[in-house]
Amino acid sequence: MTVINGRTKVHGIIGNPVGHSLSPAMHNAAFDALAMNRVYVAFAVSDLAAAIAGIRGLGLAGLSVTIPHKQEIIPFLDQVEPVATAIGAVNTVVVDDERLVGHNTDWVGANTALATVMELKGRRVVILGAGGAARAVGFGLKEAGAEVVIVNRGRDRGLALARELDADFVPLTGVDMVSGDGLVNATSVGMEPDSDRIPLPGEMLAKFAVVMDIVYAPVETRLLREAVAAGCRVVNGLEMLLFQGAAQFELWTGEAAPLEAMRGVLTGRFAGGGGVK
Repeated sequence: MTVINGRTKVHGIIGNPVGHSLSPAMHNAAFDALAMNRVYVAFAVSDLAAAIAGIRGLGLAGLSVTIPHKQEIIPFLDQVEPVATAIGAVNTVVVDDERLVGHNTDWVGANTALATVMELKGRRVVILGAGGAARAVGFGLKEAGAEVVIVNRGRDRGLALARELDADFVPLTGVDMVSGDGLVNATSVGMEPDSDRIPLPGEMLAKFAVVMDIVYAPVETRLLREAVAAGCRVVNGLEMLLFQGAAQFELWTGEAAPLEAMRGVLTGRFAGGGGVK
């Protein structure tokens, strides 16, 4: 384990709440695996302006950003990379010679996770949801050359995202008419403690070769269980978390992320059951 001293570089995650976050365990495992004198901690932040001033004053080395600050942080940054600007959200801050530069690695995480089981270019992928996660996933898929369909309960919000992505929109009431090569649940449906819920009828899942759920608590959601039963290949939410975290690590350090060390600590947190340990 890293011995913290006067030369230790400090990273962290800001959000509210953050007590449940798996990012500290994942990133500290990565730092330890490469014997880096760095540490990663969680900061529960309600006053974002004060937090950013503190980050600058204390000289933190890099940040992860989570709910509810992914959009709110943008005006406080010195620069936002074009991809993050297009998505309209920042989940990673790199400190570059005292300048705070915003990035988004959520789309990288989603694309990389899906690409382990399917080709993305030219494939038709249905995204459930129209919130921030759906935006990042949809942007990444479009960048990879996939055809995207947005399915959402709220028509106005779903249509707005579909127009931004140059994608098709189908209201949730018409989801039985939708099919594709892949399906991504970008909603919180099925997350603990409501893990018995499923975002669409299980009998529809056979229409998709691949099903991915961004929910990772539990790791095996009802959606994924029923997808396996329907003969689909599945991707759980830990994979997206892993790959977006690996992209963050590489932005901060310039080194290749130790994926197996990071994956090991994540899966270890769920060993013996579906919930976080």
